[in-house]
Amino acid sequence: MQESGGRRIKRSLLLDQTSISFLSPEQITRLQRFLLLGQYLNSKQSELLSWNSALAEASQEPANTRRVTNIGTFRAYVEHYLRQHPGIHQEMTQLVRQMNPTADGLPLELYCFTNTIVWARYEAIQSDIFDHLLAILPEFGLRVFQHPSGADMRELKHNLLPGSQP
Repeated sequence: MQESGGRRIKRSLLLDQTSISFLSPEQITRLQRFLLLGQYLNSKQSELLSWNSALAEASQEPANTRRVTNIGTFRAYVEHYLRQHPGIHQEMTQLVRQMNPTADGLPLELYCFTNTIVWARYEAIQSDIFDHLLAILPEFGLRVFQHPSGADMRELKHNLLPGSQP
């Protein structure tokens, strides 16, 4: 760590697997306005158009085609975000990968290095990255997985039992 000049970030976002879906043409158009995604989505759409056109008539069945997903697009966004982040060491390994799904969701792991070894600065950089990712996640139609809390149970009770207090 002292010699490399960076501290490792190896942390996952646990995504709610029920929120993973294909993107609609409208969603793709909206996400293309994101500076970090425009080039990726244009390239991805060209790749998929080429692939799907080779299917000829079989491409009429959506199950036979490849399509853009919200999880894949979010993963690309995170990769580009890390590449431009001023606190990330650009000469060291950077990975954004899906891990094996669990009962607690689909882990999307970030593996990268900060450009500092100072612990407080490292924590600030890591927090800044995850603050941003958690806040932008809904733009992709994705949700973080979390177990139901007491507030969730009270809301459920309120919705199911007329006249109950939240």
